[in-house]
Amino acid sequence: MADAKVIPFDDDRSRGAGAQRLGRRRTAGGPGVGESDVSALPGVAAEAAAGTPSPDSGEPAGSAEGWDRRIADGLAFLRRRLTGQYEVDEFGYDEELTDQVLMSLLRPLYERYFRVEVKGIENIPSEGGALVVANHSGTLPLDGLMMQVAVHDRHPAGRHLRLLAADLVFMLPVVNELARKAGHTLACAEDAEQLLRRGEVVGVMPEGFKGIGKPFGERYKLQRFGRGGFVSTALRAGAPIVPCSIVGAEEIYPMIGNAKTLARLLGIPYFPITPTFPWLGPLGAVPLPTKWTIQFGEPIETSGYPAEAAEDPMLMFNLTDQVREQIQHTLYKLLVQRRSVFF
Repeated sequence: MADAKVIPFDDDRSRGAGAQRLGRRRTAGGPGVGESDVSALPGVAAEAAAGTPSPDSGEPAGSAEGWDRRIADGLAFLRRRLTGQYEVDEFGYDEELTDQVLMSLLRPLYERYFRVEVKGIENIPSEGGALVVANHSGTLPLDGLMMQVAVHDRHPAGRHLRLLAADLVFMLPVVNELARKAGHTLACAEDAEQLLRRGEVVGVMPEGFKGIGKPFGERYKLQRFGRGGFVSTALRAGAPIVPCSIVGAEEIYPMIGNAKTLARLLGIPYFPITPTFPWLGPLGAVPLPTKWTIQFGEPIETSGYPAEAAEDPMLMFNLTDQVREQIQHTLYKLLVQRRSVFF
């Protein structure tokens, strides 16, 4: 793999993809995986013990049979975690932990706080690989997590979204391990193409840090989409590109300033200044409860192009521009339709 050619999706992505890979598929008994995976998460023991059911379970919430099943499922889950009888793939993805714990932690934020409305979820195919390309905003990358919950909970086939993340995510303690467990991987062409060929739904936000760190005055104006690396990857894998537009994330942390000197000292892309942060301390880090809409557009097919199309710079430019324009047009349409930022 060290000889593989890595094509970054945008200028913010790391070129050190090889150092981030975890090796072959392994069970939880392997190095670095064990009981601490659960204990490190706040509230995980309670969630697991409760045996949080799937949204599609259909069981009455208060029935005795339902509670018995939840308790039994929770105990079985804990037993598998403690004994290491579960699997992660070569990227570190732990499907069981994601389904039963991580999604349960994100779901209240998705359903009750941001009250996310999802449109066009049927545009993501029921099987086979697909590349979901979305706008990026919000100072912190909560939009990617909410998009992951939307695909997980709303798609009829119960598909999982594997997000491509910047190298900074995998440099942060705790966040690195959680990102791997949730199915995220480094935003490089090699990893993305492998996932697409395996039939996974992959998510990418080509704006990168330029998108989530833009000033509030430039909200909902798409930044540059890099050099079209995501289009090249989709063409190589023959996977459709699904444009995705997210409205609501721009206002959770209205970024009115950027302390660039402090950002350089901390080694981060930007240090946001908002009406509440850092003035109110930790309280200022609480996002505003905006109303979100996530719309998945009609897929752009790539399977009809010849193999050499991925090397055609003009085709990549045209397809990149087509995806970007479709997302931008949908953003404007959703903004016109919404009644309020908060309702």
